[in-house]
Amino acid sequence: MHMLHLLRHAKSSWKDDVEDHERPLNKRGREAARLIGAHLPGAVEAIDLVLCSSAARSRQTLELAIAKFPARPPCLVEDSLYLADCDKLVDRLRQLDESCGNVLLIGHNPGLRDLAVALAEPDSSRSRGLSADKFPTGARASFEVAGRWSGIAGLRHRLVDYTTPASLSGDAR
Repeated sequence: MHMLHLLRHAKSSWKDDVEDHERPLNKRGREAARLIGAHLPGAVEAIDLVLCSSAARSRQTLELAIAKFPARPPCLVEDSLYLADCDKLVDRLRQLDESCGNVLLIGHNPGLRDLAVALAEPDSSRSRGLSADKFPTGARASFEVAGRWSGIAGLRHRLVDYTTPASLSGDAR
């Protein structure tokens, strides 16, 4: 059994006159990423591998999200994950070594949301948030992947957790 955690980067700034790839987190995004980081170790336990988009906002989310782990998990920052669509994300996950039991993928919408919807068992009580066509910044969807990584797209998987920064802080926005 594998675990896959999909984490959308936290809220980024549109004020700076920079290329999209280099947009940093804004103040709200940094606060949300710290909140995610405070909850993540208890929610997902030890991570075997983090795959992260090379975008600045994703890398900053990564650093804040893993800051409270007792030991830094292995992290791969990959250009191919920047704005990757569902098919590209699935292709990357199929390449994972079977020894990676617990994987965190940090990236962007619409690819992450589309991947979460494609993977989720439709009758899962936690999939309502996904079916509402929302996967906000800082959202995390965690799946139990029963088969091999190479066959991840061939099956639906149990969605075991779906959180947002608002749900972690108790804010009903």
